[in-house]
Amino acid sequence: MTKLLEKAFEELNKLPENEQDNFAQLIIEDLKWDNSFTTSQDVLLSMANEALEEYKTG
Repeated sequence: MTKLLEKAFEELNKLPENEQDNFAQLIIEDLKWDNSFTTSQDVLLSMANEALEEYKTG
């Protein structure tokens, strides 16, 4: 774990439990969002190409 991440967790640890849970949920959702784009680039490229073709053909 990096020093910066350790410092962030130290600061988060000072917050009430419900606020800690809120931050944890945000982090988890952000990681899932990033991962969904990383693993679906081929699908997104295919969809973009299909949309472009549909636009060109009217």
